[in-house]
Formats: sequence, structure tokens, C-alpha cells
Amino acid sequence: MDFIRIGGIEKFSIVDFPNRMAAVVFMQGCPWRCPFCHNSHLQDVNAETNVVWQKFTAFLEQRKGMLDAVVFSGGEPLVQEGLLAAIEEVKAMGYQIGMHTGGYHPARFKAVLPAVDWVGFDIKAPLVADRYKEATGGIADVEKVKESLQLLIESGKAFECRTTCDPRFLSKEDIYTIADSLKSLGVKEYYLQKYRKVPSDTDTTEEQCLALIEDERLLSYLRDSFEIFDVRR
Repeated sequence: MDFIRIGGIEKFSIVDFPNRMAAVVFMQGCPWRCPFCHNSHLQDVNAETNVVWQKFTAFLEQRKGMLDAVVFSGGEPLVQEGLLAAIEEVKAMGYQIGMHTGGYHPARFKAVLPAVDWVGFDIKAPLVADRYKEATGGIADVEKVKESLQLLIESGKAFECRTTCDPRFLSKEDIYTIADSLKSLGVKEYYLQKYRKVPSDTDTTEEQCLALIEDERLLSYLRDSFEIFDVRR
């Protein structure tokens, strides 16, 4: 499967697919340029990589019975047209399939969703056009994100939504807005993730990084809004 490009793998993870021992494959390519991204080396789909898909599947053959699942992460998995074929090849080995996505390409998401068992869906900002563009380097079409999220909700698949709390772009009011939007759509599981400074960020303090995820009034509101809510540090 030469048309699958991967930038790296993690052979064992207990945090990327809830309650599953998983391998993670980081797909090369992402259309967005989020300022808080720690995987910028995965953004260029044509970047040089020495990770070979066939070697990864050979590794998976050896781990049958020891691993439960494979998570397709990135980058953005939906960039690659061969994603469904890759998922089906792994699923045929008996693995459950997880995916991390921002939902940028609803048509491809709709195509792969029946083969996926669990999704981690990233919510970058309040679901309005200008704010989403700001959070993705001026690129994302929020209407496509909302279409993908609606497809996910209607699918009945297990999923979570999560937001990285970069204080340079998100305020407390923004988190309330995001939460209200997700709750109104029927989202049941939501997480706030601590912003970890990217190398180019020389100004943000640790106190600022913690401010949103330690605001007790906000956290109480979120616990009341969702069946499952937590903070990831």
C-alpha cells in the first residue's frame, strides 16, 4: 500500500483509545496550521519519512492477541485518500479501529466511519467561522467541521470531543460557548486538554496554561453539562 504515508508509530499506548491497549499510527499530512500544534513535522503530506506501511502491518501481525486496537492519528488522517483501505486492512487482522480527527473532510469521514469503532474529535474553538479560522491558521471551514461532527453523532459510534486550552486564543467565555454548542448537539463526553507550550511561544506562563483547566466554576459547569467530563494535563 504505497499510497499510505505515515510519519511515525507508537507501538503501545493506553491513552489514545479508551480502555484499550493500542498501537498508534501517525498519518502524514494536515491541511490546517494550528498555532498550538506539536506535530508540525506531520503537516506536509509529501515530507520525507522512513516509516513503511508494510513494516507497520508486519508488526501488527506479530502483536495479535497482545494489542486490542490501532489508532489512526496525525496530522489529519482524512488527508489521505487511502485511509479507508488502510483501516480495512488493519480491521481484517482483528483489531478495533480508533481515529483522531478534526473533521475537516466530511465526505471522507462519512466513508470511513462505518469501519471505525471510536473517534476522538478535536474542537479547536467556538463553532463560528472567524474563530475556527483563527485557531487553524486561517484555513478551516467550520461548516465542514460541523457536518463531520453531525455525521459522528448520528452514526451512534463511541466518541469524545476535546479542546486544547491555548490561552492565546481561547478565553473562559469561549469554553462556555463551545460546551453549550456541543451539549445542544447531543455530545455526551467532553475533555479539556492542557496547552503545552510550542517552541515558538516564549510569552505564555505556566499560570496562564493552567487558568482554564483550574477554573472551578467553569469545571463545575462542564461536569453538569456532560455525562462524562474531565481534564487532561
